[in-house]
Formats: sequence, structure tokens, C-alpha cells
Amino acid sequence: MSFRIFLFLSMLLLTISCARRGRPEGGPKDEDRPIMVKTEPAFKSIHFDTDEIKIYFDEYIKLDNLTSQLIISPPLKYPPIISPQGTPSKKITIKIKDTLLENTTYTFNFGQSVIDNTEGNVLENFKYIFSTGDYIDSLEVGGTIKDAFNLKMIENPTLMLYNVTENFNDSIIYNEKPMYVGSTIDSVNWNISNIKAGRYLLVALNDQSKNYKFNQKEDKIGFHSTYINVPTDSSYNISLFREILPLKIPSKPKEISKGHIIFGYEGDGKNLEVMPISKTAEDFKSLSTFDIQKDTLHYWYKNYDKDSIVMSIVSDVPFDTATIKLKSKEIDSMVVNSTANGVLHLRDTFKLTSNVPIMKVDTTKIYFINKDSVPVKYQYVIAKNRNNIALNFKKELLNNYRVEFLPGAVTDFFGVVNDTLKVKFSTKKTSNYSSIFLTLNNIKSYPIIVDLINEKGQIVEQKYALKGQEYKFKNLQPSRYKIRIIYDSNRNKIWDTGNYLLKQQPEEVYYFSGIIEAKANWEVIESFSIN
Repeated sequence: MSFRIFLFLSMLLLTISCARRGRPEGGPKDEDRPIMVKTEPAFKSIHFDTDEIKIYFDEYIKLDNLTSQLIISPPLKYPPIISPQGTPSKKITIKIKDTLLENTTYTFNFGQSVIDNTEGNVLENFKYIFSTGDYIDSLEVGGTIKDAFNLKMIENPTLMLYNVTENFNDSIIYNEKPMYVGSTIDSVNWNISNIKAGRYLLVALNDQSKNYKFNQKEDKIGFHSTYINVPTDSSYNISLFREILPLKIPSKPKEISKGHIIFGYEGDGKNLEVMPISKTAEDFKSLSTFDIQKDTLHYWYKNYDKDSIVMSIVSDVPFDTATIKLKSKEIDSMVVNSTANGVLHLRDTFKLTSNVPIMKVDTTKIYFINKDSVPVKYQYVIAKNRNNIALNFKKELLNNYRVEFLPGAVTDFFGVVNDTLKVKFSTKKTSNYSSIFLTLNNIKSYPIIVDLINEKGQIVEQKYALKGQEYKFKNLQPSRYKIRIIYDSNRNKIWDTGNYLLKQQPEEVYYFSGIIEAKANWEVIESFSIN
């Protein structure tokens, strides 16, 4: 009996042992990046004269996001055919379809696109380099890059060098590809390598179309103000910005409803005006307003009953006229809303918004009382764009308010009045809020614009300073805040972008790295210095 038990246990143990050998749990995770073992022609070959390149690796690799990662310098007129695409392989094959320049060093920078097939380990900034001449050019330039205004940097900007020759002109960036192309090493630093000695224009693009040409409509651009000479020990700092487009009406004006036409535009529309050419009656009325969120001009009109209207669109220079067919029979229905959502914070203003321009307010039809039913004294202001009215009053802490707008309190452009609207809201106590008392050091010049920015990236308050001072931000909602300063070099109290052809750099913007933690019932005293 005992022998049988022994035999049974022995066979069971053997079975378990075999099962374990058949189900390996796996060894240590492969964290090694692929290694290039051979190339045909050899890496950094000279007198290169073939149209096919083969690159071999020690393991199966695949190419990830090759279109956005691969940078070829100098750029080729016709893109090469590169395989594998989507399938693992131990080899990359490049078939060149272009005629290569003589005595030129070429760099194929694969960026982060070469990864091993099993664990996705990246062969970072892998390059294949060769020369059609007698030697490999080895000079390089580098520096830093940032967005001129925003804290968040765009991904994978393209750095470019144009050879400054006798026939060079500034418009080359719109029409021709650069001599050399480079990319960022990380989120801040960039490098262009394997350059020959010479004089160059340095330009950076976010290059949406990946064609190495500046498209003003879609690309951000940055440039060094003067030509650079290579070799150099200098580091070049580039700021990317979006230019203001020349004013343009890209599409036909559109009728939205009876008496309401919109004109979409591109560029700076501050001087844009529209007016009718068609004959109008004596009681014809019109009004133009600009959309707050979109590049759109709204044209409102009344007492015009023809089936079309001819408009002249003018700015600094005249545009062609536009004829708009009029088919709508109904005007926009006025919709009014309150900006107070239960709580009106101490920094906020009570506003009533409208989708149709507000023309008149009748205060005899507005009832504004507090929790004790005591009338609240206020003053109203119609916004310049006539899209809202603000009721300014002295807020009392921990109070409840009720505002009632009776029919006829608000009259819009078409003479339509509001329906009854009742709004209730309350205020909080000062201990629900925070205050920040800020000093800034090492400011190199004045005036400056100081922005207090919340976690959503919104400007909570903006101050303009002609000299050093303490900046007081009171009654702030608890949050985490950042400080941005703008050096207002032209003293127009706004940030101005750059312009490549005018050789105008954007006004300098600086974000302080520190975060201000503003908690309820706190007074934060903070001092920041520019490094």
C-alpha cells in the first residue's frame, strides 16, 4: 500500500515538474534598445553614389510615426521609399528617388521612430549619415526654443538653415526648402548637425504640412534676427510665434436670419467696415458688432425688404463688393441669460447677456432687492459690443439678492423686448477668499503687463506697471496661480506678436516657475525673481 502511495506521489511530482517546464513565467523584461550592427553602404560613407541604403539591427524593429519623426537634411525633393512600414523586420531599406547634391553631407534623422518589436524600447535620435563628397561635414549649431507666448511648447518643431548666397532674399522661406534641417533634442534644446562652414539664416517652424516651407496661415515661425556664421560657439534662442495675417474675407458673407448677415475674416479686423451699396429707405437702420470668440463681423439691419443686398467691404484698402441673397423671413429671437450661477463672487460683475444687440434698458422695469427686500442701488452699463449689460452695485457679504427683469426692461436692435426673467444669487464672506501680495525682482525694463493666471489658463486679473511696486490681488477664489509678465516695449498695453519680413521679434514674455497656492482665508506674500 505504501509503495503504491509512493509511486503515485512520484508520478504526480513528475507531472507538476513537467508542467512547470512547459509554462515559463518569463525572465527579466527586455529594456535594451535596438543596436545597429551593419549598414550598406557603410555608416558615414564618402563618395556615396547608390540609390539604396540597408540598415541592419540586432533584433526585430518597427517604425513608429515615421512621417512626423523622420528629418532628412538637406531635404529631398521627392520623399524616399522606406520599409518596413507596419511590419517587424531586422532591416530598414531606404530607396532614394532624388538626384543628390554634389559634395554634400546628408543626414537621415529617424528621431524616436525606431523601436524594438517586443517591448517598444526606443533607439533615440538614430541617424544614418553619408556624403557625396570627399568628407563628412561635422560642424553644428544649437540652442533653445520656446513658444513666444504660451507656456506649453508645441511638439517637434523644425529648425532650418538657409545658405545666404549672392542670390539670397528673405522670401526664400516661402518658396524653397532649406539647406539643413534639425530638430529638438528634448522639449527645450535643439541641434542641427553635419553642416559645412558658411553664412546662414536660422528659422524655426511648427511646419504643419511637413514641407519645410513657411505657410503663414497655419505655421508658427521663429527666427534669429541676424544671419549666423558657422562655425560658431554661440547658442541661439528661438521664440515661435504666429503672425497676424493680412486682412482677408475668405468666403462669401452669409445670411443667418432676417436682418442678420455675418462676414467671416482672417487677420486683423479692427478696421474692417461693411456698408450697403444698395439703395435703402430713409428709415433703414444698421449696426456692426464683432464676435468675441470668432473672427466674425455681425451686420444687423432693419427696414429693408428687397431679396438681395449689395455690400461694400472696406478696411485700410477697399475690397470687392459682395451680393447677398436674402431669403430668411424671421428675425432672431432674443435670448437673454444671467452670468450669475447661484453665487456671485466678490470679484465678479452681474451681467445679462443677449444674442441680439441690446439697444435700450428701462430701469423702471428692473427690480433689484437684497435678502431684507431692501432695493439695491445700481448703475447699468451696456457693453461696447452691445452683447450684455452689467449691473454695478456695492456687494454686501453673506447676502442674498433677487433681480427681476419685467417685459420691456431690455429692448434689442429689432425692437423686441425680453420676457420676464428672475435671477437669484448670493455672496460669500471674505474668509472664503484669498489675497496675494506680490513683488517682482530683476525686472529689466518697464512698462510691464502682469497677468495672474488660474489653473485653467485664464487671466484672473491684469495689472499695468510703469515702475516697481507691490501687486495686490484681492478676493481671489482658492486655487493655484501662475504669474506671467510681458515686456510692453511699444507701450500699447497689449502683447504684440512678431513679423518675419519686418524682422520684428515678438514682445518678450516670461513665466515665473513658482506656483502660488492661494487658500481660503489666507493672505499670501510672495516675491519672484527673474533668473
